[in-house]
Parts: sequence; C-alpha cells; structure tokens
Amino acid sequence: MTRPYNFSAGPAAIPEEVLQTAASEMLDWHGSGMSVMEMSHRGKEFISIYEQAEADLRELLAVPPNFKILFMQGGGLAENAIVPLNLSRGASADFIVTGSWSQKSQKEARKYCDVHIAASNEADGHTSLPAASQWQLSAKPSYVHLCSNETIHGVEFHELPDLQALGCDAPLVIDFSSHVASRPVDWRRVGVAFGGAQKNLGPAGLTLVVIREDLLGQALKACPSAFDYRLVADNQSMYNTPPTYAIYIAGLTFQWLKRQTEGSLTGLAAIEARNIAKAKLLYDFLDQSQLYSNPVALEGRSRMNVPFRLRDESLNDAFLAGAKARGLLQLKGHKSVGGMRASIYNAMPLAGVQALVDYLRDFETTQA
Repeated sequence: MTRPYNFSAGPAAIPEEVLQTAASEMLDWHGSGMSVMEMSHRGKEFISIYEQAEADLRELLAVPPNFKILFMQGGGLAENAIVPLNLSRGASADFIVTGSWSQKSQKEARKYCDVHIAASNEADGHTSLPAASQWQLSAKPSYVHLCSNETIHGVEFHELPDLQALGCDAPLVIDFSSHVASRPVDWRRVGVAFGGAQKNLGPAGLTLVVIREDLLGQALKACPSAFDYRLVADNQSMYNTPPTYAIYIAGLTFQWLKRQTEGSLTGLAAIEARNIAKAKLLYDFLDQSQLYSNPVALEGRSRMNVPFRLRDESLNDAFLAGAKARGLLQLKGHKSVGGMRASIYNAMPLAGVQALVDYLRDFETTQA
C-alpha cells in the first residue's frame, strides 16, 4: 500500500522507518518476551530504552551538561501551568504574545502569578514578529515566556532573543513544541524549553522539558509533586510512571534523526537543511500564485506550519476533496482561523511537499 502524505499539525506523521521498527518489536522487544507497553518502567529493559533515548536526545540537540532532560506528561498545554508553578515564585512573569499558543500560555499563568504582556502582534492578526528591541520587559520578571513557533498562525522565531543584551536577567522559557529537533537551539539564551512530542518527536502523551539546573527547586507549595521539576529530575523522570511507550517511539525517532544525511551534513544539520528546502519550495509557489496567499511576514514564516488561504473560499471544499483523492491529508486549517495549513515536520519528505505543490498548481489551473 502506498502511504498518503499526512500534513496534520499534531498528532502528526511519524517516520515510516520508526513505525516499521516499532511494528517488528511490538510483541517481543529484543528477545525480552515483552512488548515495551508491558514492561515495568523500573525494569532493566525499559531503563535501557530510557537511558538511550535521553543520551541520543542530548547528543542530537547538543544539550549542555548543566541542563536536565525530563520526560513528562500533560503536553505543552499543561506546561502553561507547570512552568509558573515551578518558576514564578508567585511573583510576575513576562509574555511575548505571537499567536494562539502564547495567548493560552499567558491566560493560564494568570492563575499562579502576575502576568505582564511585554510585546504582542495581536494588532496585525499574529502575522509578524514583534522586534525584540521594542519589547517592554518589566523590571524583574521571574521568567520571560516565548512560543518560538506558533503552530496555528505559522509564525516562528528563527533566532532566539538575547535577554541579557536587552538588560534582562530572567531566564527565557520557550515552548518549542512544533519545531523541536527541526533546527539547533541556542542553549546560551534558554533557561527552559518544553514541548509536546506529538508533532516532531513521536506520539501524543510525552512532554519534553529541558531545564537549566539552577532553576530547579523553586516550585510553589501548591505545585503537584509529579509536576515539580526538582522531584522529576531527582527521580530520572520516574517519580510517577512515565509514558513508557511514547518514550520508546521518541527514542526510535531520535535514532532516525541521527541517521539522516543531506549532502555532507548529518543529523540535525541535515534535517534543518531539508526543512529549509521544503519550506522554500512551498512558500515560493504560494507567493507567485494568483489563487493562494500566505499572510505571514517574510522574516517570521514558520518552516514547520504553513497556513494559506484560497482567495475564493467557496472553493475550499472542492480543494480539500481533491487533495484527499491525491493522497494529501489533513490540510484544513485550524478552526479558529480557517483556511488551509500544511504542517511539514521532520517526517514529511521533500517528495511530499513536491506532491502538494503539484496539486496546488493543478487545482489552480482548473480554476483559470
């Protein structure tokens, strides 16, 4: 069977090699006689899976030794509460609002601390990036929150801000759910990075948190023990039963990422080069089209999530039906903004984006 190209924003496509390996190991992992789903999280078999996954991720993302990698539950949405419970000290936090997810983040944080909106692009419909030089940071925030890629609105920070250069000593917290492992992270500028796995790393149920060690141990008394970063770190992500099968699939994905090549490039460098090429192919076509349009300013366009609209929206249903017939799935935009959206995460090959562009061109031609 020829697999269709799945452009879902999440849960999203998983590399076919990963799925094949998981299928072959479903009933018996490496001669253990058990499926990974049946293993004790404290048994030697799963501990080896967990340790390999953590080591591969640290290598892949070049995570410095003074950062802890936590495998948690709750998704990126829950982290909007877990972060202020761990870092706010009940004081204030600054937020950069660039789309739906950062809006949700600041609203959730208000339950646990004072919130200051240091910058927002709401006035232009979340289609540009507020320049860091124009941010109005508060005097002493406990942290500064940034969603570095907005999945719904398709806005991405390709360079993280240097808060020190802006005169701010607070740690930068980034929600990198929808671009994690698609490009390098400048850890010199980050205090905490978190993200749900279901876009670029594996299945839903796993949440990745990478936190600088000096930020541990500040949780409010109201913070549930299972969400206290210090307790999670001290117990190697096993204070409670972790999402074992999701960690296993993510570990296979990390190994797949490490094997990738693009010319002389390998691993994350190869994936980033491929993602740049995929995004350029799609944006270049949209920009010259008379039927489709993308609203996002050039400097802030996401490589992972590409929203676009048909100038004649009465054609939307016909467009989606034709796409499905061509094996191009999940192109309908988020219900809050409408239109279309192509999510072209790491698992989406260049051939998939080319197939989409070919269909976009053919559909436009039939409307001429």
